[in-house]
Amino acid sequence: MTAPPPSVWTTLQILGSSTDFQTKVYRNDTAGLYLWVSYVEPMVDMEFVARSIFPYLFHCPFSSLEEIHRALPIDDAYDPNNVKEKLLEGYLFIRLHETDETGLLVKAQKTLERALTVPEVEFSVVGPKESFIESLETNLFLLRKRIPIDRLTVKMTTVGTLSKTKVAVVYIDGIANPDNVQTVLQRIEEVEFDEIIDSSYIVQIISDNRHSPFPQLLDTERPDRVAAVLAEGKVAIMVDGSPHVLIGPTTLVEFFSSFEDYFLNWTVASFFRLIRLFSVTFSILITPMYVATLNYHYELIPKDLLGTLITSRREIPFPPILEVLFLELTIELLREAGARLPTKVGQTIGIVGGIVIGTASVEAGLTSNVLLILVALAALASFTTPVYKIGNTIRLMRFPFILFAEIWGLLGVAFCFCIIVTHLLYLTSLGRPFLSPLYPPRWRDLKDALARLPFTSQSKRPETLRTEQPIRFDGKKAKQKRDIDE
Repeated sequence: MTAPPPSVWTTLQILGSSTDFQTKVYRNDTAGLYLWVSYVEPMVDMEFVARSIFPYLFHCPFSSLEEIHRALPIDDAYDPNNVKEKLLEGYLFIRLHETDETGLLVKAQKTLERALTVPEVEFSVVGPKESFIESLETNLFLLRKRIPIDRLTVKMTTVGTLSKTKVAVVYIDGIANPDNVQTVLQRIEEVEFDEIIDSSYIVQIISDNRHSPFPQLLDTERPDRVAAVLAEGKVAIMVDGSPHVLIGPTTLVEFFSSFEDYFLNWTVASFFRLIRLFSVTFSILITPMYVATLNYHYELIPKDLLGTLITSRREIPFPPILEVLFLELTIELLREAGARLPTKVGQTIGIVGGIVIGTASVEAGLTSNVLLILVALAALASFTTPVYKIGNTIRLMRFPFILFAEIWGLLGVAFCFCIIVTHLLYLTSLGRPFLSPLYPPRWRDLKDALARLPFTSQSKRPETLRTEQPIRFDGKKAKQKRDIDE
């Protein structure tokens, strides 16, 4: 059996043990009565209270709580089960007598939030320059401003036994697949955790495969991107206190598409997207190929290049695997140092540290200059990923490829590639295939996968989402060219 909720008086006594909880007595000279007002001081906007509430309490005649209720801008009626929660949210609890168990709850929350800023992680040269902030109400405003329709639906819930974090599930009714919406709502309601600080907690708990290094929900700080994917039929998860919004279901190819692609001509955007895919492949495979080639496959090296490699490695005392691991770990150390230090200091450490360590390691005979160039290019290529979390996955994937290359050469690289592809084939996002539209093949969805075709060719929503309204607009009319005189 569940224990009954504590009485209001017990709740006030428990809160009274904290020095920031206040209970003050005020006199209404007009009515000749006293009022006991309790509140948690840091959570209450005292300027708002002095301007909009106290004038009614001090100068309006009243003889009962009902008369105060009619005079004040009361947000909630009295409920003995939520007095504690409302006080901790920034409400005033007003009573006529000190020992009363009944009272009125008046909303007087203090709202502190930073101003809207330019996106820092997903910065774009063209396009909107707004990003989400930590306030859920402001984030919902930014979203509704871009989708001003009544079908935009918000489902609110609370997660975390200690934090009581508000989570909003947002979708467009009539477009989003109800199964996807129900899956998200059910998983969030089943979350068992005491403290939810950020949306990153949610994505780790509700992901289909919690042990996979691949993120299965796309996170973004751009309101325009969330509005665009909601129009496609996806579901967004917004967490109070987090400037990043989760999007699902998602696919692997979406992590390599920047939202700036949609602000550029489709030919230019497709070219840049293909460059990113090539850069990711190069970043993962170049150092494993170096290890495999030098250990097992000298015959694959052109004769002109073979002499350069032999000269560069002539005085290196270590095998290729140790040489590669030394430089890869050095790059990771520089990345972490640059990320954890203040911005200006981190940039200096990254540039100076890379130059000094790289030059010194070559001159000391610890690494070859050829490998130094390859590792630097691989690190540079990994920075082309527009989503930060998939960039971390790429950094991690490089190391198992290196180990397999040391054991079995190119066969080991192929074997490791097969393991990862098999894992991706089994991976899902909210129950939808993670490799779609590549597998299962959805040829119609390829118009916005490896390349981005013109908007006139994207008249239908992605098949993998199984939306209730698959047609976005009339594609035939969109492709018709009309002169101004017609």
